[in-house]
This record gives sequence, structure tokens and C-alpha cells, in this order.
Amino acid sequence: MVLETLNPMHYNITSLVPDTMPVATVPILILMCFLFLIWNHEETSSIPGPGYCMGIGPLLSHGRFLWMGVGKACNYYNKTYGEFVRVWISGEETFIISK
Repeated sequence: MVLETLNPMHYNITSLVPDTMPVATVPILILMCFLFLIWNHEETSSIPGPGYCMGIGPLLSHGRFLWMGVGKACNYYNKTYGEFVRVWISGEETFIISK
């Protein structure tokens, strides 16, 4: 009798979870994806510069300033986007104006 109560097959845990559980998770996952897209949506700016792209753009532009230095990074962005550029330095939107 003791061995029977210790047997893991005696307690079937899958019978405790209803069969409708996977059906209920699909709308929740769709809702979470939709909210994630809305949260990361950004209106396009008329000022040229690297895109935001879920926070990757600010990390790349800040890394470029750390890696190349301010002067070379400014020259790079001016050659790429023109004389008025929007970049991110330390997570803040920064404008580079040069000629």
C-alpha cells in the first residue's frame, strides 16, 4: 500500500490541466505580440539618421561614438545622412549640425 501511494503514475498530473489550456494561450500570445508591436512603434521622423528599431539604433550609434570618437563618428554620420543628423548618445536623442 505504501509503494502504491509513492508511485508517480498513481497521480496523473496531466488530468489536472484541462485540454482547453493550449486553446486559451493562443489569444493571449497574439495579444502580447500586438501590444509589443504597438509599444515599439515609432513615428517616422523627418530628420535623417539611424532608425530606432526596438532600441538597437541607439545602442549602435552610442557604440560608434565610443569606438570612433566624437569627431570621426560625426564625420561618418554627416557623410552617410547629410549635414543635419539625429543620433543617440547615452540614450538621449542628439542632433549633429555641420557643414
